[in-house]
Amino acid sequence: MKLLKKIALILISLIILIALALVIYLQTTKPIYEGEENLGNISKPTTVYFDEYGVPHIYADNQKDAMTTLGYVHAQDRLWQMELMRRIAPGRLSEIFGSKLLKTDKFFAGIGIDENSKEAVANLDKNSQTYILANAYLDGINQYIEQGTKPVELRLLGIKQEKFTLKDVYNIFGFMSFSFAMAQKTDPLLTDIRDKFGMDYLKDFGINGELGTKQLKSFQGKYKEYSEISKSVAGLLECSPIPAFIGSNSWVIGGAKTKNGKVILANDPHIMYSQPGTWYEAHISCPDYEIYGYYIAGTPFPLLGHNHNYAYGLTMFENDDVDFFAEEDNPNDNKQYKTIDGFKNYTYKQKIIKVKDSADFKLNVKASIHGPIVNGLLDGLKSEKSVAMSWIYTQQKPEPKANGAKLNEILEAVYQLSHAKDLESFHKNIELIKAPGLNIMYGDAKGNIAWITSGKLYKVDKSVNTNFILNGANGIDDKKEWLPFAKNPAAINPDWNYVYSANNQPEAIDGYLYPGYYLPKDRATRIDGLLSPKNNWTKEDVSKMITDNTSATAESVVANMTKTINPALLSENETKALTVLKNWKGSNELEDIAPSIYNKWIYFYLKDTFEDELGEESFNLLLSTHIVKQMIAAQSQNAASPWWDNVNTKEKKETQSEILTQSFKEAVASLEKQLGSDVNDWQWKKIHKVEFQHPIGKVKLFSKFFNVGSFPISGTNEVINNQLFIYSDDAEILAKGGPSTRRIIDFSDIENSCSVLPTGQSGNPMSKHYDDQSELFVNGKFRKMKLNKAEIIKTATKLVFKPKE
Repeated sequence: MKLLKKIALILISLIILIALALVIYLQTTKPIYEGEENLGNISKPTTVYFDEYGVPHIYADNQKDAMTTLGYVHAQDRLWQMELMRRIAPGRLSEIFGSKLLKTDKFFAGIGIDENSKEAVANLDKNSQTYILANAYLDGINQYIEQGTKPVELRLLGIKQEKFTLKDVYNIFGFMSFSFAMAQKTDPLLTDIRDKFGMDYLKDFGINGELGTKQLKSFQGKYKEYSEISKSVAGLLECSPIPAFIGSNSWVIGGAKTKNGKVILANDPHIMYSQPGTWYEAHISCPDYEIYGYYIAGTPFPLLGHNHNYAYGLTMFENDDVDFFAEEDNPNDNKQYKTIDGFKNYTYKQKIIKVKDSADFKLNVKASIHGPIVNGLLDGLKSEKSVAMSWIYTQQKPEPKANGAKLNEILEAVYQLSHAKDLESFHKNIELIKAPGLNIMYGDAKGNIAWITSGKLYKVDKSVNTNFILNGANGIDDKKEWLPFAKNPAAINPDWNYVYSANNQPEAIDGYLYPGYYLPKDRATRIDGLLSPKNNWTKEDVSKMITDNTSATAESVVANMTKTINPALLSENETKALTVLKNWKGSNELEDIAPSIYNKWIYFYLKDTFEDELGEESFNLLLSTHIVKQMIAAQSQNAASPWWDNVNTKEKKETQSEILTQSFKEAVASLEKQLGSDVNDWQWKKIHKVEFQHPIGKVKLFSKFFNVGSFPISGTNEVINNQLFIYSDDAEILAKGGPSTRRIIDFSDIENSCSVLPTGQSGNPMSKHYDDQSELFVNGKFRKMKLNKAEIIKTATKLVFKPKE
């Protein structure tokens, strides 16, 4: 007995020692926010003040010193995230996560981002400020790798760090650009629906813009089984440890409509939720330059930013910049394919993908003139024809400069946007971005406001519908008339004194309604409806607007759907639920009951309407696309829609009334099962929640340490406070994405502009800034973005970087 006690005591002591050692180790991994550090390749001491939310305010003698310092402090908070971001485009996630991410690596290695990045770096102007400052930033990251503390994630996964290079920067931008696109999830699915059921079944989807969605007004002021492609790409993005861009809101209000007569800019880019979050904030101040910017991990220049003179933000354009082409092989030689100029040879390339838990994988990449053949890159695609993916980002080559050197547009563009002198120079440099398509919003202290789209736009022949898989051999489907940048939709200082974007379609360009994957009119209608009548906007008003939870369309959708329901067929609880819906004004607050009923009903209505034709997998895929949100309002009230009939019941033809009544009853039954029989207990807060999940936090053992949340959260799909979820019958609906930041820039009080991040500034779990903004975010609150040095110093810690001797 004494021996057992002794053994137990030894074991307990060992556990305590191990736990103590772990705590001590974790303490050593904390970012350093005060004191002194030596840093190479800076000319003079550089001071960084970290404010109370961990935002670095970098005061440097010159931009090169500032950028080196930025790289260092960015790395100490986000090195793990940087490592993830640089690995996805070249197909290097399997090296650290093993074979479960081999599918993702095969696809991204095959579509050519890495080669495009390599070419871009080789053609850079090495004397440009863009090149010099980007390399200074990378130097700061690499110095941290050499002398800083390794993040706990890198130790857990046994990752040996390599130096960061400019190719990594381009690869990060490349993945970001791909995640903006929607065609890869939508075109193949629509092609399958057309081929199986005919064009009548696509009328409800409004693929030609016929649903009458709210369109952005331009204004020039003074200055087969193809759906397997969809399933595979959607699955890759779903399981990716790196979040994808999904939407956004932004509006800029001119001084004529604000109380203080100055411009106010609001922006909340929508990105899939993750931990750490997407943006790292940093404020740089030099004698010749200042910017308060939002940076993606591993990139040197901000995609969002402001200073005392101007501010800019972005949303997704949702234009169509990806097309798929079915190639026609030579019947006598399967290594050739047909073109308008005769047969051409496919090109072949082999890549090696390293896999942590198994042997290296040899990937053979086949390509046509249209792009890589995805048959070998995506699982499940059994088409007899080779299908090529043509993406503007990799198809468009850099254009030569006057001196003969070549320029990579996207890095130069992001540099120029953060160094603009005025609206004219800002506008001009947007032309450098060929992809992704963005709505870039601008406002300045002089009173200018603007909405300008980026992207290389084109027209195709009238016979071609780019919503489908195209013919690669006929010489018609792939013929493009490239539009000059001057034709890109834009509104510059419009006489209605505001601009906005909510991923909705712009007005026709010279009579041509530009194709894309636009979101429904809900957010645009609400934004426009709030902005138009009011002429005394303040920062406080805008802060309430950016967290607005009222749907512009749900009330009318409910009115139309409930018309078909016969009250005599309803139970007592169903009647109560119907009454709640009929009295609903479209709000989606935590205590509301109607959103729980409405979203459950929408799921069952969609399931009972579409799943019988599409099958379970393709139906779930449809739920993940933008197009399903676009068509609900119109299809649900179209009594003649062919989708109402259940193809599995051969003896009868179901009607709109039958399907909507059936789905409503199913929704109520589901809520009774999940939340009880009292309708008053069906509050939205019990269903709608958010958790910010770390890639390692997906393992239950580590979830409490790495993940943030969960929290009940207000908002819903397609309100201004857009909390994205996929319709389902789950007891808890998790918001998968939403505002990645909320920013409000007020030029009447620029030093008191405000913002919030979903979790925190740091990606280090041991930092106090890992999750210190999460409660502010879920409760719709803000904190200040400081620009005044005296105010910053009062509450900040101070870290001084001294030049290494």
